[in-house]
Amino acid sequence: MQGILLAAGYGRRFDPDGVQDKLLAPLADGRPVIWHAARALCAALPGSLAVLRPGQTARANWLRDAGCEVLESIAAEAGMGAALASAVAASADADGWVVALADMPWLPVDAVAAVAAAIDHPQRVAAAMHDGRRGHPVGFGAAWGVKLMTLAGDSGARELLRDAEILLIDSADPGVLRDVDTPADLGR
Repeated sequence: MQGILLAAGYGRRFDPDGVQDKLLAPLADGRPVIWHAARALCAALPGSLAVLRPGQTARANWLRDAGCEVLESIAAEAGMGAALASAVAASADADGWVVALADMPWLPVDAVAAVAAAIDHPQRVAAAMHDGRRGHPVGFGAAWGVKLMTLAGDSGARELLRDAEILLIDSADPGVLRDVDTPADLGR
């Protein structure tokens, strides 16, 4: 099972002027948002692949420190869907993918592991859930690879999942829902 961390976003809601990188914003221990998200994914799925835009040196350094392999993709500049397509193409021989978002630093390792374990056949889609709400990560069996590689722009896999049967894995941890969109989210 291949872990994929989507880490190419611009974070415009966090800072519309683009001065502050939300993924590099430090949490209480001094490590940034991106490190925490990457560490959780890599703890459950060693060798996870993080995709980002070219030239994001600080992000890449933190990702490597957390245990990720780094894929710089010019296509990722087009958005989340294109970034995911690049990462799946780079790991096309995987037996499935567990996709997490770099702006979710509270993602619980056990939720990542549970979603990965739920991918028990090539057609399977699984996702973490908390309090009746679907969250992240989301896992895809190998049969989804071709569809994932056709994604473009910023829509991600949401359209692909509209009609899919998704196995929801309950998590007691609200970290499967919590992300960082604004500076206020850092202190929640």
